[in-house]
Amino acid sequence: MPRKLLMPMMLVGLLGLLGALAWMPLRQAGLSPSVFSTAPAAETAGGVSADAPPTSEARLRPVALRATPALSPLRRAFEESTDLFAYSRELMVLASAGDADAMWLLSLVHDYCAGYAADPVGYAQDTRVIERLGLSGGAAMLSARQRVQQRCARFVPQDGFSLPMIVNQRTQAARAGSLAAEAALLAMERPLEDGDDYRRDLVQRVLDSGDPFAFVAIAPAMGSAGVAHRDTLGEVSGSELSEIAWRIASCRLGMDCSPEGSMMTNYCVNGGICSQDETQDFSSFARDAGIPRQGEDNVEEMVGTLLSRTGVEG
Repeated sequence: MPRKLLMPMMLVGLLGLLGALAWMPLRQAGLSPSVFSTAPAAETAGGVSADAPPTSEARLRPVALRATPALSPLRRAFEESTDLFAYSRELMVLASAGDADAMWLLSLVHDYCAGYAADPVGYAQDTRVIERLGLSGGAAMLSARQRVQQRCARFVPQDGFSLPMIVNQRTQAARAGSLAAEAALLAMERPLEDGDDYRRDLVQRVLDSGDPFAFVAIAPAMGSAGVAHRDTLGEVSGSELSEIAWRIASCRLGMDCSPEGSMMTNYCVNGGICSQDETQDFSSFARDAGIPRQGEDNVEEMVGTLLSRTGVEG
């Protein structure tokens, strides 16, 4: 059993959690599609109702992609900003002007903060309970929850974060040219287009892009849920280890996989899977918590295969 786990069951937990991370904050908030269907329609930055059904346009292939720097100031701000409410207002201005990356990042902010925004008072109370319990290894959970609470402090339930809102934002972003948003829609089982040819083409475009945000966005689709499309999605697909490989590859391409980054924070806050080593990044954490010893070489080989397709050395 790995040394640096919060609970003995976390080896199984990490593997099971991987595919759910894209929606986990919304699920943590107690939200579900049936609840969303009764909520008032919300406006997105693009001016389209978040609860409106997809139009036929949403099924069209997105426009040609514009190259987006992996570590652009706007992307770095998602990880570095201490006030995601203020950051989201900057994104909304850019998104309303048609900036596809801003649309994508806005959906990430809403996803990251959804669990807190649904019930700020209850979230704070739960954090205090965790602090009083003094659980072994609970310091990491407490630190992660406090980080989310600080960064999302000005969001409220009336902001109406919902799964339809996230899907709508990502659909608009993908149609505007965000490859990461398009990849995320595939992972959420809401692809812009149906068919194996489309899936094959999308995976190839993600590989060609070397975009770490696109790599991590498509990762859930490459996990065990991708078994049905193994021949379409490529050789690095169809298992939990495949998903881990895509995530590790995103780290090497520039994704913030640091101990306080959004990826590690989501695992800890929303999945209860926290590393007790405060210096541990995602790659080392995954090896401790989610990769059987006999599978480590296999994962490293898969990561190398992915990076070789981007021209980046692993």
